[in-house]
Amino acid sequence: MKEKKKKKIDWSLDRGWQTPQILPYQRITLDPTVCVFHYGFECFEGMKAYKDARGRLRLFRPRINMERFKKSAARVALPSFDSEELLKLIAEFVQVEERFVLLKEEYSLYLRTVLMGTSGGLGVTAPTSALLYIVASPVGEYYGEGYSGISLEATNGSIATRAWPGGAGRHKVGGNYAPCVAPEKTAQSHGYQQCLWLFGDDDAITEAGTMNIFISLRVSKSERFELVTPPLDGVILPGITRDCILKLAQEKLEHLGWLVDERKIIMVELAAASDSGALLEIFGTGTAAIVSPVEKIKWGQKIIKCGPSENHKAADLASLMTAG
Repeated sequence: MKEKKKKKIDWSLDRGWQTPQILPYQRITLDPTVCVFHYGFECFEGMKAYKDARGRLRLFRPRINMERFKKSAARVALPSFDSEELLKLIAEFVQVEERFVLLKEEYSLYLRTVLMGTSGGLGVTAPTSALLYIVASPVGEYYGEGYSGISLEATNGSIATRAWPGGAGRHKVGGNYAPCVAPEKTAQSHGYQQCLWLFGDDDAITEAGTMNIFISLRVSKSERFELVTPPLDGVILPGITRDCILKLAQEKLEHLGWLVDERKIIMVELAAASDSGALLEIFGTGTAAIVSPVEKIKWGQKIIKCGPSENHKAADLASLMTAG
């Protein structure tokens, strides 16, 4: 098998973006004082390349990734770029690495696009040089064979907070992730795979460790159903898979009488729905995990079973959304 490659582009304040290069995968050498090390001038995107049934290469909604990437870069004072030009470079890179895009169910080529400040010095100022690079990794099933559902431990502000209004929670910057690892290690030591991040005195649900959250409910005292996901209020990452699920749900479920809502939902409401039998199922969405059912959530001393119940199988919602 040929040597793996990476794509890189340098930028400087005086010269702008320089000539892109596709190079063998290699280490990056940086000055010890570069601003990415000291002050976190870094952002990234995760996206995937697939092969369709005819063996053609496909990128999954890449323009949305590029726009989110630009917003993340702007939030941490990194240089902007032409989204369409960067997409052309990514497409060229995927063509070069096509042998790693397997025509096999559940398999894809994960693309990690990174932009980081590389200017040296100990002053806290906007970067005057930067590096944009892309690395690729073949990936298969996120949780492996035999996976049936994940378990979450609800984490509120008395323990740790993932993001807050006016912060950078809506952006994919490295500073959002490192502070979350210690609480997640604690959750894992309790037997749970990820944290469910809560916010505020009322324990409002935001998102899980690597996923946006969707909740399927039976509407009180009726035969109607509701699909709920927390709103994009600045605290939550605007997931590309989340957006797909919302659009599919609006197209496939609303004409069947479902309510499809982006609204605040707190843990008291979720626990009450579970106790009454109104909670049908919970699942998470993300580029890596795609759609992942949640089996249970620990909230304080309470264990919330997330379904599906015997009368409502997980496949029911999926089949409704893919029918027609």
